[in-house]
Amino acid sequence: MTDFLDDEKMKHGTIKIANEVVAIIAGLAATEIDGVAGMSGGITGDITEMLGMKNLSKGVKVEVGEKEAAIDIFVTVEYGSKINETADAIQKNVKKTVETMTGLNVIEVNVNVQGVIIPKEPKSEIEPRVQ
Repeated sequence: MTDFLDDEKMKHGTIKIANEVVAIIAGLAATEIDGVAGMSGGITGDITEMLGMKNLSKGVKVEVGEKEAAIDIFVTVEYGSKINETADAIQKNVKKTVETMTGLNVIEVNVNVQGVIIPKEPKSEIEPRVQ
């Protein structure tokens, strides 16, 4: 049976999914979760954003092999969200989305919470002094 698979592989070629592709998929899947304020990408991600380029893989490190992937996600969460539940939801959604889209077996999704975002209070309307 193995010979048949090897013949098929040679007949059709190989498929290699770039780390950047997996990182983009994982980053988008993480930001779909309620309670995630954003991805935490460090200094290079901040410079990229200042230059006007959106870095879709910001806050994601991946290792991709032929059949497996390991993913590290770095996020900031919204104040008031339950961090453990949010992180668990991130792990499940990233694993499911990456496996569905790529066919890779995701062996681990490590979620690193880097900060908490406190929402700014909305500016109150100042009533005019004269009518």
